Amino acid sequence: MLCSCSITLVSLCVLINKSSNSNTAGRPTVCSSCGAIVGAGEPNCGVCGASTSTRQPATRGNVPDRETLRFARAILNRPYKFTIAFLIANLFVFLLMWESDGLTSQVLWKGFSLPVLLAYGAKMNSYIAGPNHEWWRFVTPMFIHVNLLHLLVNMYSLWMIGPYVEKLYGSAKFVVFWVLTGIAGVVASYLTVRPNLAVGPLSFIFKALDEPSAGASGALFGLVGVLFVFGIKFRHELPEGFKRAFGTGLLPVITINLFIGFLGRGFIDNAAHLGGLLSGAALALVVQYRRPGESQGSAITWRVLQVAAVGLLVLCFYKVARNFNAPPPPLVLIQSTPRDVFLNYIQVMNHSHETIASVLYESDVSNVDPTVKNLEAVAAPDPRADELRKRLIELLAKVTTQAVASPSPSPTVGPRRGSKLDEKVIKEFESWQNDYNAWLKTAVQNLNQ
Repeated sequence: MLCSCSITLVSLCVLINKSSNSNTAGRPTVCSSCGAIVGAGEPNCGVCGASTSTRQPATRGNVPDRETLRFARAILNRPYKFTIAFLIANLFVFLLMWESDGLTSQVLWKGFSLPVLLAYGAKMNSYIAGPNHEWWRFVTPMFIHVNLLHLLVNMYSLWMIGPYVEKLYGSAKFVVFWVLTGIAGVVASYLTVRPNLAVGPLSFIFKALDEPSAGASGALFGLVGVLFVFGIKFRHELPEGFKRAFGTGLLPVITINLFIGFLGRGFIDNAAHLGGLLSGAALALVVQYRRPGESQGSAITWRVLQVAAVGLLVLCFYKVARNFNAPPPPLVLIQSTPRDVFLNYIQVMNHSHETIASVLYESDVSNVDPTVKNLEAVAAPDPRADELRKRLIELLAKVTTQAVASPSPSPTVGPRRGSKLDEKVIKEFESWQNDYNAWLKTAVQNLNQ
């Protein structure tokens, strides 16, 4: 699940912090009313609107009222410790995944292998649905990322937007918002794997293949949804700096991100983004905002929900650790229409590619048996596809036999190397790939006619 949240967050920061007039020489000052840092040459505080002039007294229109100061102080004085905690947790999980995938620099940019993503809890419908019922994959994807760029984009976005939500609503509500909107994003991704609907403009939301999905962008869009509704609810009492950033001020950047998602619909999980955005907006509609100094009558309830949310995260990663070395379950194959048969076949072949690559380059034969079972069970859409399927089963048997006979050096001793496989087998596999790609190109054209 790649995300475009960084554009939204950069825009937010620009809106909040940009100067109301052109920059001039001088030093930043501190607002005497709310304590915010005011850029050099700015005549008014961007947070509370108070005048920064020392030569002339502020006019009555520039004097911030009590409600404006409360909003400003909510942003400036409250802590944001759980934003930092979630950021550290994401970094820690990423380092664990990197170690599991060999600590090579190449994997940081190309992305983690499919077995590593699935082992750490990436969302995949065939693992969540029966008979596997790995329900924790609705939660864990918000803490795992496919490569370094994906991590950096999402963590920068969290660092920029998380403190605003946490300072406004408090740590307890922030944790609940993060977990619930993250789950909502994964659920939306799960429900939109619909091959029959993934055509034309609907492919913006619906997906044809059951592919791994991961990343914090669903929860990040949820925080954007919270700020969007927050800005609308309090539009009459927000200071000018926040009016430009929250509420309707977010509409342009939300629209831009959705447009980017449409352009990248082949690799961006737009359903997860929309699920997070809409769930965050819904939460902000029903959750009451408590200003500093106001009665916190429901504080205990939110603390209990916060503990429950953190407990759910711990439980889900405990389930990941417990199933870490378990063999992958067989794929759930659903066949009802020719298109479904074709897509199921492609899904199994993609998994088989991953398995045979692991055998070729890492001598990892742990996934061979379930892969062969899936290949034997899947229906082929035409005779040529059936022939290719049988050839791949034979190739898997050959490379597995040779890999077991001449295993590669341990990944902990120097760089990883592939097995010393017979050149004849490697050329046979390359020939099979060429034949498969040629068939796939023709099959896709026939399917779309």
